[in-house]
Amino acid sequence: MKMQTRGTKIVATLGPASSDPALLEQMIRAGVNCVRLNFSHGTAQDHIDRARLVREAATRAGREVAIMADLQGPKIRVGKFAEGKVQLETGMKFVLDASRTEPGDINGVGLDYKELPRDVKAGDTLLLNDGLIVMTVEAVRGEQVHATVKIGGVLSNNKGINKQGGGLTAPALTAKDMEDIRTAMSFQADYVAVSFPQNASDMEMARQLCNVAGAEWRHKPGLIAKIERAEAIPNLESICRASDGIMVARGDLAIEVGNAAVPALQKRMIKMARDLDKVVITATHMMESMITNPVPTRAEVSDVANAVLDGTDAVMTSAETAAGRYPLETIIEMANICAEAEKAEDVKLDADFTGMTFARIDQSIAMGALFTAYHLGCKAIVALTDSGSTALWMSRHRIHIPIYALTPKLATQRKMALYRNVRPLLMDQSIERDMALGEAELHLKKRGIVASGDVYAITCGEPMGAPGGTNMLKICRVE
Repeated sequence: MKMQTRGTKIVATLGPASSDPALLEQMIRAGVNCVRLNFSHGTAQDHIDRARLVREAATRAGREVAIMADLQGPKIRVGKFAEGKVQLETGMKFVLDASRTEPGDINGVGLDYKELPRDVKAGDTLLLNDGLIVMTVEAVRGEQVHATVKIGGVLSNNKGINKQGGGLTAPALTAKDMEDIRTAMSFQADYVAVSFPQNASDMEMARQLCNVAGAEWRHKPGLIAKIERAEAIPNLESICRASDGIMVARGDLAIEVGNAAVPALQKRMIKMARDLDKVVITATHMMESMITNPVPTRAEVSDVANAVLDGTDAVMTSAETAAGRYPLETIIEMANICAEAEKAEDVKLDADFTGMTFARIDQSIAMGALFTAYHLGCKAIVALTDSGSTALWMSRHRIHIPIYALTPKLATQRKMALYRNVRPLLMDQSIERDMALGEAELHLKKRGIVASGDVYAITCGEPMGAPGGTNMLKICRVE
């Protein structure tokens, strides 16, 4: 198996355009590291079938990929229209009516989100259909929100509603999400992405639900907080600490805080996640034009490259691979952009360590391995790890030396598929230390990673197999 040289990982959303087994296998070979299952669409059985499809395609490709179950979250949407859609003109009056049961028309529509009349007041700005339609609230009368259209357009069934500046009270976890968590645990999803969390409590509740639902399989997924609400911004650090990673979900976030605020927020979120030893995914509209075109725009190329240079662990596709005409080409282009951007990265490892202190032995060993490998010019860094923590800590620092994480646990291998610059491999570690170190070198030689004369760094724990027990760093030269 040829190991990838790209450090930044790619998350691809699975959908009708990418559900052919042969195509999915090609996409994994081309660079997909994690597959996103969007629980906003499809039945429980659809997701179970697609998870099996992913596992089978990964096996054929000779790779392990992570599966991320992305929960729908609260449905803050309009209802349905009698004719499927209406054309709203600037200046028109329109009523969003939580009590309406009949289909909508040119004068108004019902609401899936019944709390809207209690969440808004006169003067508020509402953004519908991803911000393409803008309305100003004139008055709230009982269950009806009376508004004036400021920017018109076509409004169709079940389009989303955002309030400019945030302030909608919908809970992050719905009854559907709780059922979907049970479905995701039935196929041991490696990550669960929580939509619209407002605070750390939302993530803590999600973790409890996942751990309870996964107990039957002794499975605990990683939790990803999707940052897409204005209310989440003041609570970023606490949300990040309560999660295993965050997603810079730029679509809904841009609608709530304004497009101009998003680039700086993206940089801040990526830096915070790395500083707190968390994974970070940058998402939404990365290669949007490739839904219909075989090549990206120059602006999209720059967008992906900038996310890489910011330090993101992964970049994500949405409709590009779920429903687009060029899912495979999108992955190939994205992988090439990531690889080229990484060549331009500055490595400032010495500066990274200035003023840092480490209270844990295993974390000190991880940092020592990075520092030593960088200054010795090692060909590779190898981490024998049970939980994946050592590899995660190493991956938080920019270094152009590949990190090979060898673990005896399949769940750990799949989870590490999202860590930047980490190549996870499966290796039995139930043997004694010296034999395990020899096996690790054999792994590297078989894959052409090291050859005679090459120097590499390796970390492990003694006794072998104890979680959190990394306490040894060894520098080896291949004979």
